[in-house]
Amino acid sequence: MAAKKTLVIVESPSKAKTIAKFLGGHYKVLASVGHVRDLPKSKLGIDIENEFEPQYISIRGKGDIIKELKKEAKNASKVYLATDPDREGEAISWHLAFLLGIDADAPCRIVFNEITEKAIKTAIKSPRPIDIDLVDAQQARRVVDRLVGYQISPLLWRKIRRGLSAGRVQSAALKILCDRENEIKEFKPEEFWNITAEFEKEKNFTAKLTEYKGNKISIENKEQNDEILKQLDSGKYVVSSVEEKERMRKASAPFTTSSLQQDAANKLNFSTRKTMMVAQQLYEGVEIKGRGTVGLVSYIRTDSVRISDEARAVAREYIETKLGAEYYGGTVYSNKKKDVQDAHEAIRPSYADLEPDAIKDSVTKDQYNLYKLIWNRFIASQMAPAKFMAVSAVISNGDYDFKAVGSKLLFDGFLKIYTSAKEKEEDKILPDLATGEELKAIKVEGEQNFTQPPSRFTEASLVKELEDKNIGRPSTYAPIVATLLDRKYISKDKKSLVPTELGFIVIEMMAKYFKEIVDVSFTAQMEDDLDDIEIKGVNWRKVVDDFYGTLKEELEIADKEIEKVEFEVELTGENCELCGKPMAIKYGRFGSFAACTGYPECKNTKPLTQSTGVKCPKCGKDIVVRKSKRGRVFYGCSGYPACDQSYWNKPINKECPKCGELLVEKKGKDAKYVCSNSACDYKE
Repeated sequence: MAAKKTLVIVESPSKAKTIAKFLGGHYKVLASVGHVRDLPKSKLGIDIENEFEPQYISIRGKGDIIKELKKEAKNASKVYLATDPDREGEAISWHLAFLLGIDADAPCRIVFNEITEKAIKTAIKSPRPIDIDLVDAQQARRVVDRLVGYQISPLLWRKIRRGLSAGRVQSAALKILCDRENEIKEFKPEEFWNITAEFEKEKNFTAKLTEYKGNKISIENKEQNDEILKQLDSGKYVVSSVEEKERMRKASAPFTTSSLQQDAANKLNFSTRKTMMVAQQLYEGVEIKGRGTVGLVSYIRTDSVRISDEARAVAREYIETKLGAEYYGGTVYSNKKKDVQDAHEAIRPSYADLEPDAIKDSVTKDQYNLYKLIWNRFIASQMAPAKFMAVSAVISNGDYDFKAVGSKLLFDGFLKIYTSAKEKEEDKILPDLATGEELKAIKVEGEQNFTQPPSRFTEASLVKELEDKNIGRPSTYAPIVATLLDRKYISKDKKSLVPTELGFIVIEMMAKYFKEIVDVSFTAQMEDDLDDIEIKGVNWRKVVDDFYGTLKEELEIADKEIEKVEFEVELTGENCELCGKPMAIKYGRFGSFAACTGYPECKNTKPLTQSTGVKCPKCGKDIVVRKSKRGRVFYGCSGYPACDQSYWNKPINKECPKCGELLVEKKGKDAKYVCSNSACDYKE
């Protein structure tokens, strides 16, 4: 009879594969594939009268997985629950313990911050009970969000439009975006002028007028500008002071989830959702040539900038060996928020000596770029500061003072590895200047300017705003933006997030009837309350009860007072093929679709399609934009399923001169258009 094995349960199959490699034949590693129990989708699922007791059920479609886990747990010598080291992961372990009949107070839970052999084996040696405070914090968030979503959303459906939703964090984020848009609309530009002077020297340089009689100067119109220029013209320019000072610029701390999302948006043009998806792949494990499956980065959901002593030591060895001892800085970073959970480290490479170029041939382009960003930031965080010689000179003309600044890089330090846009500035060196020296101005001029409105939020700047205001948590930032876009509350204009008319209507109603839900300080306080459940053991049911008391009253008032919003019918420009009446755009919980305006007599509906303006070569109908089951865009005949003509690349109204098939747009350096026939090599 074979010896029983120890069963280790994680969330994802790729994570299971990476861990199994380290544990050997005495262990079996299986994946729960995320949550196994949750609140039902078909109803509220919370017994409000019974202290908000959640009515959990096994998730539909997870039956076979649960059956296999029960079977393997029954035959195992021991079961370790190794889900992610956060509230969500702790809750998954708690639900697994319930389903598998494991005592939650027994040492059944193991946690690790990175998927390396040492981290996994260390965790196996020190199992602990399930942390019920962590679980309760997750339960409180889940229950509060369910109460908001399942009680306000139906109200929005009845009063505004089907398919809408409200959320505790989502609504506060939408309010921030709408408030900014209102600021932009109401902004009144104010005129101001800047005066600069170019001085003759062995190397000419420019200075800006900054003070008058020792006070900051403000030039509001052309008359003031011209009067000052007139006074300057009759005076002399004399260097009144020159100051040289060595300055240092320290490296940024290693990434938190928030700062990673911001940097990936700014440098890689990644959405927050894409950043988290690619980061999850790097954390769970990627197949590396010659090394097998490797977890490349530490846990990716963290508020902490702390790193372990072991990671610091590896970074130090790398820096001193590869770059030189003078490049090692060894900065220790501390968390600004006093209650931030320090169980996790910052996001860093699992193997600091594994350079990005060493994995380039084994990973996707996105994985390489994000890993390189994380690796560079971590190594740079342990490097010495950059040193600059900063020079500032004041040139006076009577009561007017001009200021010129220069800077020269003395030692690149961390800039050798990691730079941002502001750190890429070239040296700006001033010529040698002496106090009392008289200068010749070869050009003095004023320039008219106007104050600018605040800029719209991008995904990166919204994430920063949410973090600064303590709204949501790192793991929620990506789904917040995605939900607002999916619900058509906002749209994207290049990188900017712009509230739609629908977004303004929803937030106006929410702000009037559900003040706390959209109030930034209230939402931030709720985050603190959730933290208190986790950190201080505060009763989660009391936190929910305090919240629900106000929400219940507001729901009753809103339902009575809100009048239904009537929207102008949006027509598709097509007529119904069944009854001939116009087709209109309608909205449901799964997005927009086309429906006959003759409803309820005619119930014809169909997906919305976007025409390419190209006719199908087989049947003559329009080629339209479609999406595959995996969400990939392709181009297919609108006559489907009768006609199955399709293309992965966008077709154009031009036939191939060699074979007669349609040409398609091809992304790449060599050709703009290629033949859609794979057997034909024509391109242009």
